[in-house]
Amino acid sequence: MSLLVVGSVAFDSVKTPFGRADKVLGGSATYFSVSASYFTDIRLVAVVGNDFSDDHFSIFQERSIDIEGLEKREGETFQWEGEYSNNLNEAQTLDTKLNVLADFKPKIPETYLDSEYVFLANIDPDLQRDVLSQVKKPKLVACDTMNYWIEGKLDSLKKTLKLVDLLVINEGEARSLAEEPNLVKASRKILSMGPDRLIVKRGEYGAFMFSNDQSFAIPAFPMENVYDPTGAGDTFGGGLMGYLASVDNITDETLRQGIILGSAMASFNVEDFSLNKLKDLTYTEIEERFRAFKKLTYFEDIDNHGWRKDIN
Repeated sequence: MSLLVVGSVAFDSVKTPFGRADKVLGGSATYFSVSASYFTDIRLVAVVGNDFSDDHFSIFQERSIDIEGLEKREGETFQWEGEYSNNLNEAQTLDTKLNVLADFKPKIPETYLDSEYVFLANIDPDLQRDVLSQVKKPKLVACDTMNYWIEGKLDSLKKTLKLVDLLVINEGEARSLAEEPNLVKASRKILSMGPDRLIVKRGEYGAFMFSNDQSFAIPAFPMENVYDPTGAGDTFGGGLMGYLASVDNITDETLRQGIILGSAMASFNVEDFSLNKLKDLTYTEIEERFRAFKKLTYFEDIDNHGWRKDIN
């Protein structure tokens, strides 16, 4: 099934305790689309500047990502610079240059309007709703957001949340959106805003899924080599949504499988800078990582033969 993603394509400059990468390909839609392309057909809507070269375009083309909706304008591509300390869960933003992204208004190509699965990456909630006004009746709409929109455009964001089926955000964003420190209570409050399901990304601590009738949690995959967490959350979203679109069946079972696959893709992403690891994976590697996750979280049931009987 077709999967539409609308978000940013960027040049990132990143410093971590393990190295530095300057003006490498990044952006929410970039990580999402490359990750999701291992599972289904991707339609990408974003904007880049005239500094975006054929080599940069080739990364999408090599993954058979449809870039009819990737607009090229006069000016420079969106740029982000950040630094991670030994706490790799959160980056310190050093510089942001919106450039051509500043006045970006997504125009969905006519060939994309029938997209059955839609992911609204981290952009202005006004633009997210504008995208939904253009597409026809998708089977599943999911979105991401960040504290910038939560703090600056909360009313607009709440209007968007009434239109989506699934919200995928990180732990800090969930607490900020709900104004509630307890994650379980925060999830209930967020679900009352409109989404049927909420997935909370917790970095090195894994992920939670909440709905009105059940919850699901997994740990993060134990990684020996973590070089750059940039884009891990978007890579997670790509694996999740790519899998759901590929099976074209939205159930609690497929959502749990999608969360594991999203986490597996994110675990590959952090092993190198930019898309260096993500763009050249094999399906065998992905399947092996999925099964390693399954083994990591499996445990046998207990019997009661060892219980003490003399104490109630």
